Amino acid sequence: MLGSGILGDLESAAGSAASDAASAPLIGITSYLERAQTGVWDVRAAYLPEVYLDSVTRAGGVAVLLPPQPVTAAAIDRVIDALDGLVLSGGADVDPALYGQEAHERTGTPRTDRDAWELALIRRAIERELPFLAICRGAQVLNVALGGTLHQHLPDLVGSEKYQVGAGQFSAIDVLVAADSQLARVLGQTAANLSVQCYHHQALDRVAPGLTVSAATDDGVIEAVELDGVPFGIAVQWHPEQDAADHRLFAGLVAAAQAATPKPASPTAAAPTSAAPISVAPISVTPKGTDQ
Repeated sequence: MLGSGILGDLESAAGSAASDAASAPLIGITSYLERAQTGVWDVRAAYLPEVYLDSVTRAGGVAVLLPPQPVTAAAIDRVIDALDGLVLSGGADVDPALYGQEAHERTGTPRTDRDAWELALIRRAIERELPFLAICRGAQVLNVALGGTLHQHLPDLVGSEKYQVGAGQFSAIDVLVAADSQLARVLGQTAANLSVQCYHHQALDRVAPGLTVSAATDDGVIEAVELDGVPFGIAVQWHPEQDAADHRLFAGLVAAAQAATPKPASPTAAAPTSAAPISVAPISVTPKGTDQ
C-alpha cells in the first residue's frame, strides 16, 4: 500500500508539472546569426547568450529562439500566432539607412537580414498587442520601426566611452526613472535610485511617435522608452539579463503574457510544419561597433 501511495504522489506531481509547463507562456527571443566557432566547426550559426534564456525561464516562461530568416507576411504571422510574448535582444548596430542617415565611421557593418526580420516582428507584435520587452539593440529597433532615429556614436555627444568601455565589460550607469511610467510600476521602489548594466555606443535620438521616454541619465542619454496604449511594451537601453539578482522586467513580461487575451489566429498564418533544427554556438568575438 505504501508503494501505491508513493506512486500516486509521483503521478500527481508529474501531472502538476505538466500542467504548469502547458500553461507557461511561450516567449520568443530574437537571436544572432553570425559566423561562430565551436569544436571543429567554423560556420554561420544562430545563437544567444544563455542569460537571456535563464531570465525568461526563471520568470516562469518557456523561451524559444527566433533567428533571422526570410521575411514574409505568412512567416511573421505564424511566429506571432504562436507566441505569448516577445523579447528583442541585443546585438549589432541597426542599419542607419533605415532611419535616413549615412553610416558613422564607428557604426558596425549592417546585419540586413536581422534588421528586416526584427522590424517585421515588432511591427506585427504591436499591431496584435503582443507583450514585448526590447533590450539595447532591441530598443533601437523599436524606435526605428516606428519612425525614430539614433545617435550613431555616443562618445561624440557625451565626451567619453563610459556607456561601452569595451572588452565585453558592462558599465554600471545610474538612470532616472519617470515616476508615473509603466517601467516604474514594474521596478517598484528601487526605480527612484537605479543603477543598470550598459554596453552600448549608440542611443535613441529622435523618439518615434507613440513612444514615451521613461528613463534617462543625468547627461541626457535616453535609457528607456515605452509604447503607449499596449498591455506591456517596454524598451530599455541597458541589459537587465546581466543582473542575476533582478529579473523584474522579465517577470513583468511573463506576467503580462499570462494575462493577455488569447490572440485570434491570423488568416495569413501557414499550417504547422516540423521545425528545422537550429545550430547553436558560442560567440567568439564582438564585432567593432556593436551594441550588445
